[in-house]
Amino acid sequence: MSFQPEPVQRPRDQIERQLREAIVSSAFKRGERLPSEAELASQFQVSRSTVREALRALVAQGFISKVPGAGGGSFVQTVDHESLQSQLSGSLETILKLGSVSIQEVTRVRRMLEIPAARLAAAHRSDEQAAELQSLIQRQEEMVREKRDHRDPELFELGMALYNLIAAASGNRLLASFVSAMGRATLPVYTRDLKPEDAKATLERSRALVAAIVAQDADAAEDAMAAQLDLAHYGGPAESATDSPFAAAE
Repeated sequence: MSFQPEPVQRPRDQIERQLREAIVSSAFKRGERLPSEAELASQFQVSRSTVREALRALVAQGFISKVPGAGGGSFVQTVDHESLQSQLSGSLETILKLGSVSIQEVTRVRRMLEIPAARLAAAHRSDEQAAELQSLIQRQEEMVREKRDHRDPELFELGMALYNLIAAASGNRLLASFVSAMGRATLPVYTRDLKPEDAKATLERSRALVAAIVAQDADAAEDAMAAQLDLAHYGGPAESATDSPFAAAE
C-alpha cells in the first residue's frame, strides 16, 4: 500500500484518514500489521511524532491496537458490529462512572432502544433463538429456586445473555450493538442496587417478555419490556448529573 502526502490537510489528519480508509476498504486485513512508524513517516513525509499522533487516534477509534515489544507494532482490529459494541460499552462505562449523565437520561435511552428491540425480536426471532430464550429463563428460575442471591454473578451473566439474545433477535445488528453496550455498562449497577423484593418481579417480567417473543406477540413484548425497564428507574427522579448512581459505581 502506497501513501501520498496531501498538503491541503493537516499532516496528522491526512495520515489518520488514509490509514482508516485503507483499513475499511480491507487494503489492510484484520490482524495485519501496519508499516512501522518510520516507514509511514517516510511515505507521508512527516515526522514520526506526527505519525504517532495519528496512530493514537486510530487506537482510540478502535481501528488498530498497539502491541509493545520486538514483535509488536500497530495491528488492524476487527471493524464490525461486535467491535462497535465493545467500544461503546467502554465509553459508556467511563461516562457513567464520571457521573456526567443522569439516571433519567440513561433510562430514557434504554427505553428508546430496548422497547423497539423487543418488538422487532417478536417479529423476527428464529426458532433457535426462541428455544435459547426459553432455556435462559428456565435457568434463571432454577437459580431462584436454589435461593441464589439476586446479585449472584451468574444471574447477572444470564440476564446479559437474555437481553443480548433479544437484541440479536431484532435482526438489526447496529441496534443490537447499542442495546448490548448499554446493558453491559448499566446492568452491574442496577443489579447491585436491586432490592430483594424487586428481584422476583424482575424474573416475572423477564418470563413475560420471553413468552411474548416466543409467541411472536409484538404488542405484548413491547409492554413487557417497558414494564421491565420501569424497575430500573430508582424510585425517585434524579434532578442532575450528580444524582446518578453510576458515579459511585466501582
